[in-house]
Amino acid sequence: MLVIHTIAELHVHLRGVTGIVLVPTMGNLHQGHLDLVRIARQYGQFVVVSIFVNPLQFGMNEDYSKYPRTLEQDCKMLEQCGADVVFAPSERDLYPQPQQVTVELPPIANELCGAFRPGHFRGAATVVLKLFNIVQPRIAVFGKKDYQQLYLMRQMTAQLNLPVEIIGSETVRASDGLALSSRNQYLNVAERTEAVFLYQNLVGIRLAIMDGATDFFKLERQAMEVLSARGWRVDYVAIRSQSNLAEPTACECNLVILAAAWLGKTRLIDNLEVLRDR
Repeated sequence: MLVIHTIAELHVHLRGVTGIVLVPTMGNLHQGHLDLVRIARQYGQFVVVSIFVNPLQFGMNEDYSKYPRTLEQDCKMLEQCGADVVFAPSERDLYPQPQQVTVELPPIANELCGAFRPGHFRGAATVVLKLFNIVQPRIAVFGKKDYQQLYLMRQMTAQLNLPVEIIGSETVRASDGLALSSRNQYLNVAERTEAVFLYQNLVGIRLAIMDGATDFFKLERQAMEVLSARGWRVDYVAIRSQSNLAEPTACECNLVILAAAWLGKTRLIDNLEVLRDR
């Protein structure tokens, strides 16, 4: 496995290589990221993992400066799971001048997480488009844990006619159900015990929907009230259509429940898909 830090060097190494699969990450890897690499290996013969903490997708008061940079440890993990190249560019190499050209996304980018993190998805889409242009992958793999991001990357790829297939990987969870995230390490012992309740709450909503509940607003409100009563600061709990993340009709069959909430100083997100009978 090679670790490459510049675009020029990467272009030299990838010259003539076909069937590239890209796994974009910000590093500080956990088992969920390694699962993306495993899936990437199934879809192509050459796997590139990018590691770049992207300043464009962090807000004014977010944790960009404190986001863990663990490149040496990440590379050891990636070598063991079969990555071919780690592309870890500097900010200067990826943004040689102020990035004034950005990706304009559909309005849904300003809802859900986008309503609480203005510009986040614009920044994420811009850096992913850069990576697509640099790496020229045939396939890119994203985790379903950030369901809204996955949807927006698919929209960007389709609407800009990019020759990249987007693969969504199922959320990897701890044994108690908590979705794996780099930010889980910020939780103290008591918060880590409580954190699984976000997932449990989503499971309860899914069971209610499968049992025939159709008052989605009521389910959302009740979930937010329960979380708030337990000390969470809730950004949203939302039931949406899988196809476009719009608010669903009562007869919609393919749904997704999405949530974002703060536990102490840590913001957690999660989601569950729901497929119900007509």
